[in-house]
Amino acid sequence: MWQPSILLLCFILQGAVAADRSEVWGYVEIRHKVHLFWWYYKSPHRASSPIKAWPTILWLEGGPGGSGVGGGNFQGIGPLDVNLKPRNSTWLQKADLIFVDLPVGVGYSYVEDPSVLATTDVQVAADATELLKALTKEIPTLHSSPLFLVGESYGGKLAAKIGISVARAIHAGALKLTLGGVVLGDSWISPDDFALSYAQLLRDVSRLSDEAVAPLNRMAAIVKEQIAARQFTTAKMTWTNLVDLIDQQSDGVVSA
Repeated sequence: MWQPSILLLCFILQGAVAADRSEVWGYVEIRHKVHLFWWYYKSPHRASSPIKAWPTILWLEGGPGGSGVGGGNFQGIGPLDVNLKPRNSTWLQKADLIFVDLPVGVGYSYVEDPSVLATTDVQVAADATELLKALTKEIPTLHSSPLFLVGESYGGKLAAKIGISVARAIHAGALKLTLGGVVLGDSWISPDDFALSYAQLLRDVSRLSDEAVAPLNRMAAIVKEQIAARQFTTAKMTWTNLVDLIDQQSDGVVSA
């Protein structure tokens, strides 16, 4: 016998449209055998004027590997929390929202053949651009609503790449929408530069002693060297050790 949770999952994955189109979700095959899952909310507070058009936000989760539909939506800025209770601080008060499980392979997005998984940020950006081309047909308001790409953590790096791809598609006439802007939140763009900035910044705000700075900078330099040598797993371990040491010497600035 089908369990209720399984039936609900099947309902979600088939795609659905609310009667007033205030909520829509579904799949787009953006490349052969590559399927992205997306979820759109139309704001009940929507109001536009000739002076200020109502915006739409495409939320890009970090990771890479975090689910925008799950994390960004239910754990972040969507209208409901993980307990399906209304969220008073939802960004839906200020914009329409689109969440996507990106890159493909994350969340409900899937491929029919592992060989077509996205392996570069450039490919992820191209996939997102193809998604937006399809969504301009699914979501008519996208034609008149400026689109803002908002990324957190690694999603910020993707937002920058996607912004370039989208701008080029618009310029070429392949995508009919207005790119309102790119917003980066705690973006994980340059790990080596970030690592090298930690000790100096924390000393400047009196969270580290002068004596602690040099050893931490040496560890950060090792992170940079390992990244340059493409020793990414080792670099991640060194970076983790660096952050742990900072936490110990700064009275818990990381874990606070």
